[in-house]
Amino acid sequence: MKFFVLPFVCAALAFAIIPNQNLSQGKMAYVNGADSSAYLTDGSLTNWKYAETNDVAIHIGEGPSRLFVSWELYSYGGIDWADFASSCPHTKTLLTDFAILTSANSTTGFDGDWDTAYVVTNNQVMARGAAIDFEGKSWIRLLSSESPGQFLEVEAFDISNGQNDTWFFMGTSISAMGIKQQDTDSTATTAKLIHEKFPEYTPAMLRGGVSCINTTDIVNHLPEYLEAVGNVNFWAIEMGTNDGWGGGTANLSTYVQNLQTIIDSAKAHGISIVLARTLATDSSKAGWQIAPEFLAAEDSLILVNDLYNGPDFYGFFKEHPEYLNPDGVHPNGETGGGAQMHRLWAEAIAPIYADASSAIHQNRTLKKSQSTSLVKVIVQNGAVEIRTPRGSSVQSFDLRGRTVR
Repeated sequence: MKFFVLPFVCAALAFAIIPNQNLSQGKMAYVNGADSSAYLTDGSLTNWKYAETNDVAIHIGEGPSRLFVSWELYSYGGIDWADFASSCPHTKTLLTDFAILTSANSTTGFDGDWDTAYVVTNNQVMARGAAIDFEGKSWIRLLSSESPGQFLEVEAFDISNGQNDTWFFMGTSISAMGIKQQDTDSTATTAKLIHEKFPEYTPAMLRGGVSCINTTDIVNHLPEYLEAVGNVNFWAIEMGTNDGWGGGTANLSTYVQNLQTIIDSAKAHGISIVLARTLATDSSKAGWQIAPEFLAAEDSLILVNDLYNGPDFYGFFKEHPEYLNPDGVHPNGETGGGAQMHRLWAEAIAPIYADASSAIHQNRTLKKSQSTSLVKVIVQNGAVEIRTPRGSSVQSFDLRGRTVR
């Protein structure tokens, strides 16, 4: 029998990350056939720094044989990644169909000969990326015949030696608001913080927060998630708030089964999961707090699935409610709540970058998190049993997260 007094967490580092240099950072983007914009390559995701266009070209230069080209769209005030939440509709993205072109002889980004490297059709999301061949080329161009859309950022990463420093931040409105830089919150993104600590690395970072979404919505739209970001190596997941809304445990079993389905699907596509603990509310304002059983379930899923540890959003925001909005649930950009989420994510994933001494890391390490244990998890006879402090069993899961009783 393995007995864990939560919250102990673990990490199993499976491989070293390959540096993928950002080749577009700081270079001029040419838009609309004549104009130029530095907004699209400055590494910022601040709302007002966009270019309205259906034609973006960047001179990358010769050298790399393959690129990972990523882009962030913005849709007239919409901060949601997609319209996948059943309980509330969202702004849909423009530019549903476009192509990525490459050129070896262009001089302006619009003249010269262009080859089609990748075609995007029926796009439903605001951020995604594509791996393209770039041998002998020097320019990239995103071109659509549709009406102009609003581009926040276009990035190109050298993946000539392999692609695994790519990140998708799956989440709720908490991530939509927190991982999205606010106009009054200019603090560095998670990707920039990692680069500052580990200069060799420039992670590709795609934001995927959706307001009102829960894990059932995600499972129902897993084909769309995998179609759009199944080529991303890491999925950094912030969930639980909408599944556990109101503080009860009625949805706990469904939440665990849904998370396990997401984990299984990701692993089947070679995607590594980093799972955060659900953010604590300011219960004096929200009127409720996430049930401790949700935190126990997340910790147990990390253990039994050998996942990477994400940030302890519960522990931090429980101690620092000043970073939450007046609703007591969402991060406050004006007080730096988004900055704290970026920092906490960067600190959580930094060990993955720091431990690159071997291609394979087999030993799991345990460490205490910031908050006090509220529940216990017992791993015994192929099951994970969650117990309350009173000692009564509230739920039992098998090692794949399915409900036993």
